[in-house]
Amino acid sequence: MLKEKIDIEKLDNAANKLKAVAHPLRIAIIEMLEPEGTRLSVTEIDTRLRMDQATASHHLRILKDKGILGSIRSGKNIHYYLKLNVLLQILDCLEKCTH
Repeated sequence: MLKEKIDIEKLDNAANKLKAVAHPLRIAIIEMLEPEGTRLSVTEIDTRLRMDQATASHHLRILKDKGILGSIRSGKNIHYYLKLNVLLQILDCLEKCTH
């Protein structure tokens, strides 16, 4: 039986996505964007999480740079949405494992 060649680039990409998610505020942002079709602005996110806009923007940029979030400009606002719904399944699995 032949082993498949390990795709290091694919594994590195997956590890980087998991590292990006590995922060309580980023997990909270992902959970807020969980319902399909949900799009929130930085102001809506920072208000709900009670953090300053600079902090929210920092975390949103990390999630967007890793391909976890997408964004759409609407006038002066940018609305963020979840691109990778599979992350919710991973987070749910991790939560179940900690109980």
